[in-house]
Parts: sequence; structure tokens; C-alpha cells
Amino acid sequence: MASQGCQVLCPGACDYVRAITLENQLVILATTAGDTGAYYAQAVNERNGENKTSPLIHLSIARDVGTPETMAPVIVVPPGNRSVVAGSSEITLECIANARPIQELHVNWKRNGVRISGGLHSFGRHLTISNPTSADTGLYVCEATLSGSTFDAATAKAFLSIIEPPYFTAEPESRILVEVEETVDIVCRAMGVPLPTLQWYKDAISISKLQNPRYKMLSSGGLRIQKLRPEDSGIFQCFASNEGGEIQTYTYLDVTNVAPAFTQLPVDTTVTDGMTATLRCEVSGAPKPAITWRRGKHILASGSVRIPRFMLLESGGLQIAPVSIQDAGNYTCYAANMEGSLNASAALTVWNRTFIINPPEDRVVIKGTTATLRCGATHDPRITLRYVWKKDNTVITPSSSSRIVVEKDGSLLISQTWSGDIGDYTCEIISEGGNDSRTARLEVIELPHSPQNLLATLNSSHSHTVMLSWVRPFDGNSPVLYYIVELSENNSPWKVHLSNVGPEMTGITVRGLTPARTYQFRVCAVNQVGRGQYSAETSRLMLPEEPPSAPPKNIVASGRTNQSIMVQWQPPPETEHNGVLRGYILRYRLAGLPGEHQQRNITSPEVNYCLVTELIIWTQYEIQVAAYNGAGLGVFSRAVTEYTLQGVPTAPPQNVQMEAVNSTTIQFLWNPPPQQFINGINQGYKLLAWPAEVPEATTVVTIAPDFHGVHHGYITNLKKFTAYFASVLCFTTPGDGPPSTPQLIWTHEDKPGAVGHLSFTEILDTSLKVSWQEPLEKNGIITGYQVSWEVYGRNGSRLTHTLSNTTHEYKIKGLSSLTTYTIDVAAVTTAGAGLATSSTISSGVPPELPGAPSNLVISNISPRSATLQFRPGYDGKTSISRWIVEGQVGAIGDEEEWVSLYEEENEPDAQTLEIPNLTPYTHYRFRMRQVNIVGSSPVSQSSRVIQTLQAPPDVAPTSVTVRTASETSLRLRWVPLPDSQYNGNPESVGYRIKYWRPDLQAPSLTQVINDRLEREFTIEGLEEWTEYELQMQAFNAIGAGPWSVAVRGRTRESVPSAAPENVSAEAVSSTQILLTWASVPEQDQNGLILGYKVLFRAKDLDPEPRSHVVRGNHSQSALLAGLRKFVLYELQVLAFTRIGNGVPSSPLILERTKDDAPGPPVRLVFPEVRLTSVRIVWQPPEEPNGIILGYQIAYRLASSSPNTFTTVEVGATVRQFTATELAPESAYVFRLSAKTRQGWGEPLEATVITTEKRERPAPPRELLVPQAEVTARSLRLQWVPGSDGASPIRYFTVQVRELPRGEWQTYSSSISHEATACAVERLRPFTSYKLRLKATNDIGDSDFSAETDAVTTLQDVPGEPPSFISVTPHTTSSVLIQWRPPRDESLNGLLQGYRIYYRELESEASAATVSKTLKTPSALRAELTAQSSFKTVNSSSTLTTYELTHLKKYRRYEVILTAYNIIGESPASAPVEVFVGEAAPAMAPQNIQVTPLTASQLEVTWDPPPPESQNGNIQGYKVYYWEAESQNETEKMKVLFLPETMVKLKNLTSHTQYLVSISAFNAAGDGPQSDPRQGRTHQAAPGTPSFLAFSEITSTTLNVSWGEPAAANGVLQGYRVVYEPLAPVQGVSKVVTVDVNGNWQRWLKVRDLTKGVTYFFRVQARTIAYGPELQANVTAGPAEGSPGSPRDVLVTKSASELTLQWTEGNAGRTPTTGYVIEARPSDEGLWDMFVKDIPRSATSYSVSLDKLRQGVTYEFRVVAVNQAGYGEPSSPSMAVSTQVETPFYEEWWFLLVMALSSLIVILLVVFALVLHGQNRRYRSCSTGKSISNMEESVTLDNGGFAALELNSRHLNVKNTFSKKNGTRSPPRPSPGGLHYSDEDICNKYNGTVLTESANLKEKSVDASESEGTDSESEDVPPQHSFVNHYMSDPTYYNSWKRRAPGGRAPHRYEAVAGGEAGPHLHTVVTTQSAVFAPAGPGARTPLTGFSSFV
Repeated sequence: MASQGCQVLCPGACDYVRAITLENQLVILATTAGDTGAYYAQAVNERNGENKTSPLIHLSIARDVGTPETMAPVIVVPPGNRSVVAGSSEITLECIANARPIQELHVNWKRNGVRISGGLHSFGRHLTISNPTSADTGLYVCEATLSGSTFDAATAKAFLSIIEPPYFTAEPESRILVEVEETVDIVCRAMGVPLPTLQWYKDAISISKLQNPRYKMLSSGGLRIQKLRPEDSGIFQCFASNEGGEIQTYTYLDVTNVAPAFTQLPVDTTVTDGMTATLRCEVSGAPKPAITWRRGKHILASGSVRIPRFMLLESGGLQIAPVSIQDAGNYTCYAANMEGSLNASAALTVWNRTFIINPPEDRVVIKGTTATLRCGATHDPRITLRYVWKKDNTVITPSSSSRIVVEKDGSLLISQTWSGDIGDYTCEIISEGGNDSRTARLEVIELPHSPQNLLATLNSSHSHTVMLSWVRPFDGNSPVLYYIVELSENNSPWKVHLSNVGPEMTGITVRGLTPARTYQFRVCAVNQVGRGQYSAETSRLMLPEEPPSAPPKNIVASGRTNQSIMVQWQPPPETEHNGVLRGYILRYRLAGLPGEHQQRNITSPEVNYCLVTELIIWTQYEIQVAAYNGAGLGVFSRAVTEYTLQGVPTAPPQNVQMEAVNSTTIQFLWNPPPQQFINGINQGYKLLAWPAEVPEATTVVTIAPDFHGVHHGYITNLKKFTAYFASVLCFTTPGDGPPSTPQLIWTHEDKPGAVGHLSFTEILDTSLKVSWQEPLEKNGIITGYQVSWEVYGRNGSRLTHTLSNTTHEYKIKGLSSLTTYTIDVAAVTTAGAGLATSSTISSGVPPELPGAPSNLVISNISPRSATLQFRPGYDGKTSISRWIVEGQVGAIGDEEEWVSLYEEENEPDAQTLEIPNLTPYTHYRFRMRQVNIVGSSPVSQSSRVIQTLQAPPDVAPTSVTVRTASETSLRLRWVPLPDSQYNGNPESVGYRIKYWRPDLQAPSLTQVINDRLEREFTIEGLEEWTEYELQMQAFNAIGAGPWSVAVRGRTRESVPSAAPENVSAEAVSSTQILLTWASVPEQDQNGLILGYKVLFRAKDLDPEPRSHVVRGNHSQSALLAGLRKFVLYELQVLAFTRIGNGVPSSPLILERTKDDAPGPPVRLVFPEVRLTSVRIVWQPPEEPNGIILGYQIAYRLASSSPNTFTTVEVGATVRQFTATELAPESAYVFRLSAKTRQGWGEPLEATVITTEKRERPAPPRELLVPQAEVTARSLRLQWVPGSDGASPIRYFTVQVRELPRGEWQTYSSSISHEATACAVERLRPFTSYKLRLKATNDIGDSDFSAETDAVTTLQDVPGEPPSFISVTPHTTSSVLIQWRPPRDESLNGLLQGYRIYYRELESEASAATVSKTLKTPSALRAELTAQSSFKTVNSSSTLTTYELTHLKKYRRYEVILTAYNIIGESPASAPVEVFVGEAAPAMAPQNIQVTPLTASQLEVTWDPPPPESQNGNIQGYKVYYWEAESQNETEKMKVLFLPETMVKLKNLTSHTQYLVSISAFNAAGDGPQSDPRQGRTHQAAPGTPSFLAFSEITSTTLNVSWGEPAAANGVLQGYRVVYEPLAPVQGVSKVVTVDVNGNWQRWLKVRDLTKGVTYFFRVQARTIAYGPELQANVTAGPAEGSPGSPRDVLVTKSASELTLQWTEGNAGRTPTTGYVIEARPSDEGLWDMFVKDIPRSATSYSVSLDKLRQGVTYEFRVVAVNQAGYGEPSSPSMAVSTQVETPFYEEWWFLLVMALSSLIVILLVVFALVLHGQNRRYRSCSTGKSISNMEESVTLDNGGFAALELNSRHLNVKNTFSKKNGTRSPPRPSPGGLHYSDEDICNKYNGTVLTESANLKEKSVDASESEGTDSESEDVPPQHSFVNHYMSDPTYYNSWKRRAPGGRAPHRYEAVAGGEAGPHLHTVVTTQSAVFAPAGPGARTPLTGFSSFV
């Protein structure tokens, strides 16, 4: 249709201009005006001829005049990508293009770049491809070109793809039979282009619509159906479709049921522990049978049971993972489905797993040693192991080499290791229990070989340096860490010069050498193994001589006279002589003035001083010194300036005028002397004045010079009206000039002083005589005296009489009698009357001593004063002339001293005094005296104690000094304030330090010290090398005191605190980097910059950075040479001062050196050598120097020409090469080199022999050590090599053994194979050794050679200096040096002694000042500037201390120590700096005496330390004191800041032994403490007893006990116990006092209490006096809540015992716990405990009659007890007698006979006595009732008390008791009459010794003050026993002392008892009263077995 349309539209002309596209579009090309018109399209149906015509489309062509004739081709309709089904008839591509002229347009087609010629039509616009196939697929390009033009062709592209219809590659079977529960995969795969898509249908229904989860499309296109069911049967269709068509296939799926059947039975299985065990059990059946595994009765796995480690597999098997030993056993597999079931069993055996427990580890071993690689394993004992070792995955066969052994435990031992053993070693263990393997790396290293071809050449550009170069040695398979360069200077021993030369270096510049000296050098390499052999020594080089490079040092100039200066110096450092010194040139000139220098030539180098003479007086010179040698004059020193000495003035001041200004002052006027006669610096003037009569008493006043006008000055405080000579002189520093001519001057006259000794005599009613003496201070000429008098208080009555100057007494008449007068006497001069002396006196009444003031009252208390008000005492009938106030200051007490505080005169009527000048915050107590003309009164009563108020301190700390402590700190010292100047609470006293930099305006800083006793403080955090000013003040809680005078101090020079700035680096070659920097900021320099250090480190290669030193502070760049090539370096720069290194720059500068040709490859080995081939293996170069691009292997026959190498190049990653086609049994030379972009590097060369007959070499022989080659640390070993075993020797190994017991040690394993001698170094001096040698080739090591004979090294200097050096000031001019000797192993010989070097350093201030003032100070000066060179002191080798004496005070010294032996000195120790001039006292105070003053004070006196040991001014003492028994708890310290030698220690503990030790201190510190001295304080009254307690309180008795006082304050002598009722009992208040002697017994038993009464007890202890009382109240029982009284007490008696029975009474608040029985004997009225602790269940108790006294009647009562206490006692029982059946000797007839016999004897005795003398009198003793001495058991109460009863005895009392009703009462002791005494009884009572005494006093409550007395005495026997003395000793008794007649009967009385200390108790008993007291030492041991009563 398109073609027809075209033909219709434009027949014949459509070829070029018009085209119809495949989409029937009309395209008009190259339009012209003729193309304008209407267009339409017509569609024709060719079958039926129908046609349709489109609407018209109008086209208009606009005329374009500018249309070009030619136009570049352009494609209007490009071809499109097309697809076509394979097998189609054709496919057409179109491409329509346009151009002008259109006729020249050509369209061409290309496919895949190949031009197409066929299938084109429509002028190439259409390309038709017939029957397209896949071969036609490709890229088609349409190309439009315009012929005859230069236009580019237009192109368009299209891709043609071929579509292939789908076809099946896999189809399912037509019928598939599957069992139920199975899974089936129905295959279906199809191919086509594009790949077809697959769809599945079941029974014509799409699978996707069924949405059955068991149906799953597989990625391959198949269909998977899981867990089949019968309903899954059916037809399944597979459709494949793509753009080319669609195809389909199908199958029928049939699902069936089957009974289970085993397809794989379980079998017995053996596995290893920890592995996985699988027991197979495969079963068929449909539906799929259910599998269950069981072990015994336990289900292990099934579809519903899962146990850890047991898993049921899909196949039906059982998997156990991991298996353990306990899993061994039988397992059964059960299978079942709906069709049936079955089972089968299998056994599981488990072996222990085999595994490596001790795997091999990476090892690095030294060549020749044995390497052990362990491989320990654990395994099942039922199996065997097999060890297999592999090296680099190659199995090792131990039998092939004797060096390799595999031990039974699997360890691999490789002996004689060498480089061929390097590799990865794998240990494999093979066993039935499992296999295991581990791998480790073995590296073999050795000592590096010696550097070769060492050359030393002089450096022409730097005269002090030598260039060294060498060839890099073999590194021993361990990288060279560094090289060591040693040198020998002038044939001296070798010493290390460079200890850390980089491993990449093969040359270095040796710097710091000294001209005119000879040098030899040698080099060795050091790797991980150690230091290799030294290279051969270089030939000896001589450096040329040069002028000295440093000036003489320590130039000191001092004015010797006023016309000469002495100049001293020391030679330049020896290293700077640069030749032999010939002498010195000294030059000098006037300082600061231009002009020529004058020179002095000192021609001897030994002379280091010169006296420069003929100089000008007092003139400053600048002086320099230079040394010279044969090469010329060296550099001059920096100029030192010095003045010639000053002279004294030679002329006096001029125009001197002087006059007296007043009575005490002279004024001077003068002009200075002429300047030319002063001869120095005018320091001022001295005004001189001396009395004409006493010329030696000269008063001197110094006046500072005033350079403006006339000078003037005054001398004050001269004597009045005195003749003085006066003059003036000028002075300079050297001394005083001549004085001016003396002039005589009189001070003015003045009023006289008071007359003296005013007294009165001849006192009558109307007259009296007054006398006096002339004044002591006349102050002029006395012209007379004035005497005045007046009636006291009447001014108008005054009379005055003037007397001559010779009259000193006067009689005053006309006085009124008995009248008080005031009398004044005054002296008179021309200046007037002086001070009058006054007094009052009464006429006719002589004066007397005054009385004491009274009623002292203190008020208006301020910090420094107080007002004292008082009542004046009796005036003594005359006026009071003076009031004296005394006080106790600080320490107040009766024992403290009183001091005079204030005196007030001429105030006779004063009643108030203001006491001034008191000390703030101080305790005072005042008293007064008043004085009249007769004398002083007694002292008044003391006032109350006051404390003055606080005030700020008045003074600043004194002796403030500052000393440099460190670079950032200053140490400040001062003398603290004494206690008396605190002016406040001591706890608040402290110090404040203010400090600031004077060169800055910044505010000052402060530090506060709160310790008032602190004497020094270190101020931290200061700037380095900086001057500070400091002040101090003291403060307290009120405020601060004044500031001290400012002092200056400077911190020490330090290291720079900042790094150089602007650091940059640039690589200039492969081995050089240039660094530049700027200086350190000035504020951070912290000292004089001496130079810079460049720190550089190869990144990731060097472990530590190296340093390059640039001396001087002017050089700010450095060229680092000898660096490693093509290596990245980290670089930093720091500055250093004399003190050390500063901060390195940051961040790190990174710079890489340029690349270069590489170094040689390393580790070249020949692991395989055959007859015709060798394999070589190598490692890349250690110095690649760039990126390795490849390697070159060159080899040749060793016998061939050196240029006939066979060369092979390999890649950069190749590490091995096999050379073949070699000649058998031939020696070959191999050379291996690497390549970078800079070219081929240095080759590595080795020789190998192609042979298989190689063997180990023979050992070397004929070992010899020439004695001439033996030094202190080295020797030379020579040998003859043995056979090489047909394999070239690679190296030798030397071993050394130290005798006598050392082990063999490998010295070197890298001695060259060509060597026949070796220098063995690093030996210990003065030590014996043996040596041996072995050789090594590729096969292994030889045997060791025979040992050498023993050889001993020579002695050497000690290897190390003394250590732990301390230098401490010992005195003000000496220091004590202490050190520790060097270690024995470093002595290197026999130690002979030590040398001490010391020198004086510059003062801190001067050194800093000089440097600070220089803006650009030269850093070329010595790093340690010093005033003088080192001085030397030798010390014995046996000493470790030495005292350096005669040092200069207040100077810094530096001390260095060395040890020396016969060879020389050790290295020097580190310098120690010390400041001389300050030292603590060296000795303690002497002659210490400790004297007790009181019970709380000790006085301590001492003498100062000996003067020679004080080391300065003693500032005070520290007194340490403590109680002798407890130093740590009681030690105190008292500081005395004044050099007093006495102190009172107060507030001490009484009667305590104290130890006192004293140390002195000065500004430098504390001296040693003295040995302690003892002293004991006096005794004092004790403290209160520690406690007072009561126990066993019944209604009538109790026990009282007390504790020893906590503070005994002396030896306790005893106690006093006093008790009384709080209220009178029946009108009587009785006070009982018991004195207990001794301290052991501290309890009493009281038995006379009244029921329910409260008693007041007091106890006090006694030493020398009684102490305070301890008081307590106690109430007698029964206690509240206690039980009621028992009832129905019944006593029955049998022949041998008594039985008590009772009934329980009312219970108390708590249940009854028991009973006690009390008894009362008939001869006493007191109850006492008889039996205790009777159980509560008992209601009866029996007691043997033997326990009771015979003949005595007893009453008993029972008391119940509970927790509340003792209850109410029961009613007394009936009285029971203890009489028993009488034995014969007590029958009446026996007694009658004995009585008659006794009567006869008595009569005879009486008759004899009457005959002997009737006047002999004696006293008889009443015996009382008899006592039966019987021992019975004793029942003790809780207190351990036992009691006995004494028989009644007569008491002689004369008294009358009267009651108010007048009736008589029974006799009672009178007051004071109850004194216990033994006077009224015989010395023995009842056969026992009587001891002790007690007093009983009674007082009546109603007694009047005066008592009447009776006129008669009478003895009245008591109605009952009045005194019962209960005690534990039955032999102790007391009696009442009879009272003298005359006392009234009181109602109140006191009982006083006394006793001595002893081990037992006694009881003091009064009426109704019994008191236990201690028994005396004379008492017997108590009888046992007694109850309460006997």
C-alpha cells in the first residue's frame, strides 16, 4: 500500500525526495516551494477493492533565502530495535536520511562492523533480511554520507534479536506411581528465546488457583508435591510459552499405600567422643512409616519426641551429636504405619577422642641450637597413635637425618639447626579415635657477620669528622638492629663512639673528634641474637692541629689592690685544645670605652693566673683570655669586668658646723669632701659625738649620702647639760676616711629629776624633819631646793620654803598636832623646778607599813589592757606613793609565779588602775600591793581569772629566706611566731605567703599555711628560670599581721616547655632529609638554649627514634644523612638546655626518602642440590629501597670466566628458582639481585657444589690464643679449618666457657667461612675462659674442636661508678658524701679506692641574671658553667662515706664520684648538687636536768649543743616528753623559738614517770634528739573511785564495793567510806566513817541498816590527801516486788542437828527463786545470813549442831528471794539452845575438883606475889564466855563474805543519856567516845593477838555548841553486847575506848573505823551498825567450815 501510495503521489519523482516509512508515514526530504499543497492518504483493501481516503493535510513551505546549497547528512527516521521469530520469511529495517543536495546522499548498512551489500532497496533506506536465523542477530548501523563533501557521516544503530519458540528439554513420565506421605518432584524443563515461562495445571485447574501449600514450583520449572495424599492423584499438565509460541506436556500421578519394610537396617557403629554418630534406619512404606528410636525403655527420638543431642533424620536414621562416652550401648529402630510395624537394633561403641592438647608453638632459635616442637595428644587407650610431621607440607622422615628425632610423645627435636630448617612445621596425629593437626613456624637466626671493607677517610670540608664506609654483612637471618662504631684515640683502649647506627647505613660521618689526635675505627653489627664480630680495624688517621676551639673557662677577676686585678682561669676543655697548648694571651682595656687592648703573654700553659698591675684606682676593666697552640690563637673568652679596689677617702667633709639644738640633740651641717679624694663609692657619713669626760663612749650615727645641697644630720638621746666633742667623716666600702676637726659642744640645761630617798624623822606634834638626797639626773647646775607643805586636802594652806643647793634636810615647824600634811620636795636649776617628790604624813603619828588592797574587780577587758578597781588598804598613816599590780600570766595556779605588770606613782587616792601592755588572748590573774614611805604592803587577795581579747599578730615571721628548690619551686624558710605573739587562739594561727614576678604587672599569688609551727614551705607551680619576690605575714582568727620584708628568689634553669616552631622536612635524596625550624618562644625557653635535637624514626621499622644533635642556638636546620632508602620517617625537633631536653614538636612530620637501587635479597639457601640441578630459595631484600619490580638470577661455573654468567629474570612475586642442566660434581657461583625503577641493586653471591655426596665438615683444629692478643675484654682465637665435607662451609661457631663453673655459651654463629682467626670480645675483665669451635655447611655442623687452654683476660677500669650517692650538708662548711660500692661483677679487677670530684657552681642568681640579660646568648659555652674546675679527693676502697670540708659558705657545689683500680677510673657518676652553708645542729643539747616542781609540773634545764656543732644560730629547741609507759599515746612536743635553756612542762599527770628528750634547731632543720632523761611528778590527791556498787541488799545488811580511781595520782594509801541515813531514824542521824588502809580491798559489808531506810554512801581514795568523793544512795530492803515473808517457821532439835521448817509466803512480782536463812545469836541483837541459796522447792533445812557455838541461844528467820531482790523476813523462830550432853570433864564433880585445885594454886601465887612486892600492879582481863574452837563448813554469799561472832565484853562508859521527858536511857557512848582502841583490854583476848583499831564518834542532832561535863566516872556493864565485830578472822577483836568524862548524851553520833590493808575481812559493829573492813596483816587465816554464826 505504501508503494502504491507513493506511486500515486509522485510517480517517478519519489526516489530521492519522498519516502513512506514502515508505519506509513510520508517523509518529504529537502523541501522546496514546489512541495506546497494538500496531501491525503488512501487505504485500499486488496481483497474486495474497498478503499478509504483520509482528510486533506495542507503543507506550506516558507521561503528561506538563507538556505544553503549543501547541508550535512542527518538521519530523520532512525532504525529501531526489532525482534523476529526464527523461521519467519523476512524482517525489514528502515533508515531515512536527509541532506543537500539530496542526490549526493548515500545510505549504507553494517552488521557487527561488516558492511552489508544485499537486501537493500529504496535507495538504501530499507534493509530486508529473508528467512532470519540466529546468525542474523547483531548490531546494525545505518550510515548516511554526502558525496563530495567533508561532512561527517550520520549514523544510527539498531539491534536485531531472533525469537525461538519454546521446546521441552525434560518431560515427566506419562505415569508416576508414588507412596503416601512421600514427596514427589514432577520434572518439566523448556528452552526458547526468550526463555519460556512454565505453568502447571491439575485436572485442568491452574496450580496457582488451588493454593495448596504442599504444591511448590521449583526453580527448574518442575513441580514438587510434599506429603502426598490419595486425593493428589490426577493429571498434571505443564505449559511452556514465550513470544514465539506455547507447548504443553502431561503425566498421571498415582498415590498408593504400602506396609513398612527396611531398606537399610541399623548396623553396629563405632565413633569417637565428641563426633557425630549416625545410626542408619531406612524404611519404605506408604503412608511413610513413623520412626521411633529407643535405648532400653527410653524413647530417644521420634516424630513427637526430641531430646538434646538426639535427632531423628529424614531418612529415619538417628544422629547423636556430639557423642559422649555414656552414649555407648544398644539402640533400636521402630517403624510403623497403618499397614504394619517392624524394628531392628544396632550397638554403638564410643572411643575417647584423639586431639592435640599441647600443640607446637612458633619458635625462633639460634643457629646450631636444638629446636623442640612439642605435640602432646590425648587419646583412647584402646587405640594407637601415629605421629606425622611435615615441613612446608612435605612429610619429614626422621630416619633420613640424624639431626631430626620424633620422640615417643610426638615432640620433634631438630638439633644443630641451620637456615635450611626454616619453615612451617605441621604435626598430624592419625588414629582411629580421630585425627588432629597443628602448625607452627620455625625460624633460625644467628649472629651477624662482621662488616667488610671498612674504610676511614678524612673529611676535607669538616676538619673534626671522619667518613666511615663499609659493606653490609650477612645479617644472620635476623635483621640487623644497629651497628656499633668503636674508636681508639691515641692508642687508648677501644670505646664505643656510636652505639646505635641505623641498620640501613653503610657509611657514617664520625663527628666530635679532636684535632691533632690519631684515631682507629672498627664496626660490628647487632641483631636479635647479639653483637657480631668486629670488622678489621682501619688504619690509623691523624687529624690536623687547629687553634683551640674553646676559650679558657671559669675566668675569675678580682681586685687585688686599688691598682691591680688578679685574673685566674682554667684551661679550655681538653677536648678543645686541638693540639698542645703553648700558653695564653690576656688582654684588657677600660670597660665601656673604645681603645686598644693591652696584652699580656703567658708563655707557659701550666700558669693559669696573671696579676695585672699598674692600673687606675677604682676603675672598671674588661678582661679576656685566649689559649694558643702551634696552629695559632684560639678564641677569646667572654669579657669579664672588674673594678680595681676602692680606697678610703683621704679628706674629711668640709665646712662642718654643729650646734646643740636642745638638751639631748646636736645638729650637724657639712659639705662632702672633694670627689677626687673619695676614692670609691661614697657610702655615707658618720656623725661622731663623745662626752669629754668619757672619750670611749662614742655615739655614732650613719647618714646616707645626699647628692643635693648641704648635708645635715642629728645625734639625739644625748645626756643633758653634758660637754661633747663632735666631728664628721666620710666612708667607702674599704673603710672610714679622716674625721673632721673635733668641736666642743654643750647640750642645753634642763629641769632636774626627782630627789631621792624622801624620809621623815623627829615626828612631833608640831614639827618634823624631812630629808632627801640630790637628784640622780641633775640636768644642769642645782641652784637649790623647794620644800612645800600643806594640810592634806586644803590647797590654800600651802607653804613653800626655798633652800640652798647644799641643804638636804629641813625641819618643818608650826604644824598642828595630829593633822595630816602633804609634803613636796623638788630640786631647782636655771631651767626651773624639777619633778616634785611628795608624801603625806600626820604630825605626831609615825608612819607604818600599809595594809593590802582588797575587793579587786576587773572590767573593760580589751586585747591589750584591762581596768582594775579595788578598795585601798590601810595607808599606814601616810600617803600611798606607789601602786604595784602583779599578775600570773598564761599559767594560772597556786604554784605559778607572779610577775610585776604595772606600777602607778603619785596617785595616792587611786581606786581604779588601767593596766596597759597586756598580751592579747592571754589568761591573767591579778593581785596588788600599795607602797608608802615606809615600805610595801602585803599582797592582796587574787582577782578572778580573765582572758584578754584576741588581736591580730603584731609582728611578721622573722629570718625569712628563700632558696631555689627546683625548676618550678622555691623553698621559703622562716622563724615562726612564739606563743606569746599569737594574740589569739593558737588553733587559728597560720601564715600567708604572697609572691609575684617583679617583671610583670600581674597580681600577686598567695599560699596559706595553717600550721602555726611550720618553719618552711615549698611554693610549687612557678615558671622556670624566673625571679620572684615574696613576703610573709602571720594571721589569726581576728586578722593578719604586718608583712615581712620582701625577699627575692629565682627558680632553677629547666628544660624548654615548648617545642621549636614551624618545623618542616623535605627529602633531598634517597638517604637525606633536610629539616628546618624556628626557635622556641622566649617565654618557653626556661633557660639558655644550648642546641636542638632532631628525633627521627623509620615508621613501622625502628622500635625507638634516633637523635641528631645540632649544637648552638643559631643553627635552625639539619640535614639527616645515612637514612634508609625509600622509607617513611617520623620526625620531631626539640630544644635542650643545660638541664635536659625540652618538649618535642608535634604533630609528627612524615617524610619519605627517595627511592634507589635495592639492596641484595636475603636468606639465600639451597634446599635441594642434585648432580645436575639446584633449587635456590630467597627472601626479598631487607632494604628494598623502592618497589621491587623483579629479580635476576645469574650463575656460572666457579672455574669459568667471571663474565660468563647465565642470567634469568623472574617476576617480583617469585621466591625460588631451579637451575638445571648443570655439570655434576662442579662448583657454581650464584648471584641474585633485585630491581626497582632505579635499576638493579647489589647482588648476593653464594657458591654451591652439584653433588649428592655432601657430608658434615670436620672440626677445626690447632686452636690457639696468643697471649699478646689478650686484652681486658677481648682475645684473638686462631685455628686451622678442617675438611668441608664436599659442601662449602657457610660459617664457623665459637663457644666460650667462663671458668670455673660457667656453661658453654655461643659467642658467634656467623664467623665468615673464609676466616682463620676471630676476635672474641664482650668478655669480662680479669676472668679465665676456655674456647672451642665448630664449622657448618649446608649439611650441618661439625663436631666441636678440642678446647683451648685456660686464658685469663687482663684487668680493666671498673665498669660502673659508685651508686646511691647522697650529698648532705654536715656543717656550714662541709658536706657528708655517702655511696654504695660498685657491684663486684663490675669491678673488673682489684678496687683500690674512690675519687671524689667537686667544684663550685655559679650562684643561682648570677647565672640566671647573666643569661637573662643576653637577648641572643651564645650556646657554645660549656653546658655546666662553673666558678672553678673540679677538685679531686681520693678515698680508701674500704670507705663508703667521706666528709668534704673547708667549702665556701652559701655556694652551690657539684659532686661526682668514680671508682678506680690499677688500670684507671670507672665512668663518672651522675652529678649531685648541694648547697653549702646551712646544716642542722650536729649534736643534741647537753646536761639535761629534769626536776619535779609540783604534781603537774616538771622543770627542764639544759645547755646548748657545743658551739662547733651548732652549724649556725640556734633558733630554738624542741622538747619532747611522754609518759614512760606509753610513748605513742602520750608523746607531746613543745617548741621554744627563743634560745632559752629552761622550760616548765605543765598540765602533766600526777605521780607519773616522764621521759624528756630535747633537740635544737636552726634555719636548716632539727638536730638529733638527746637521750631521754627521767623525771617524776609529785603525788596529788587521787580522783574519784571509778564506781560505787551495792549487792545483797536485805532489810538490815548489804555489801558495798567500789573501784580504784582512774587517776590514782600517787600511791593509794587507802579509802574512806562514810554512810548515814538521808533522814534521822527515830530522831537520831548516825554518821559512820570507816578508814580502810591499803588498796587491795575495795569492799565492805554493812550490817546495821534499818528496814526501808535510804542511806547516803560516800567513798573517797587517799594518797597524800583525800580525793573527791563518789556518792550514791541505797535503800534497805525489802525491795519493791520482792516476796512476802515465809510463814510458820518451826525449829526442831535432835541430838546432832537443828531442822528449820517453813511455809511459802505470798509471791512477789516474779516467782520466788530461793530462800536464805538468817540467824541471831543470843549474845547479840544483829541478824546475819546463815544459809544461802536454798532452792525454791525446799520448805525445810537441817544444820549440824557442830556449826553452832555451845551455850549460845539462836533465833532464826527465813527470807524469800526473787528477781526483784530479798523479801520481807519471816517472824523469828523460838530461841533454840545449842547445849549438848556434857562429857566427863565437864561434870560438876570434875569441875569442883579442878576449881579447888586452882584455888590452892592461886593462893600460893598470890602469897608469893605479896611477898615480892605489894606495889606491883597489873591489870586483869575478863575472859567472857568460853568458845568452842570447831571447824565446820561455811556457806558464802555472793560476795564471798564469811562472818564470825565475838563474845560480849565489858564496855566502860561514863555518860548520862537524857531524853526530853527526863527519863534515863541505857548507857551509850559519849560523842567521840566510840574510838576503837586496844588500850582498855589486854594484849590478848581469848588467847588471840589483837590488832587494828577503829573509832566511833557520835553527834546529837539536838546537841548544843557547848556541852557540860560530868564530875564522876562510872563503869556500867551493858545490858547486851553493844559492839559486835563480825570478821573472817576469829582471832581479831577490838574494844571501845573509854571516853573522858564530861560529855552530854547526843542523839546523833558518828562511828569512825580504821583498818590496815590485809588479805582478810573484819567487821566493825556499832549499835545497830556493823561494817566489814579489811583485816590487818597480823590476822590469822580464817577458820574454814564456819557458818554465819559459830
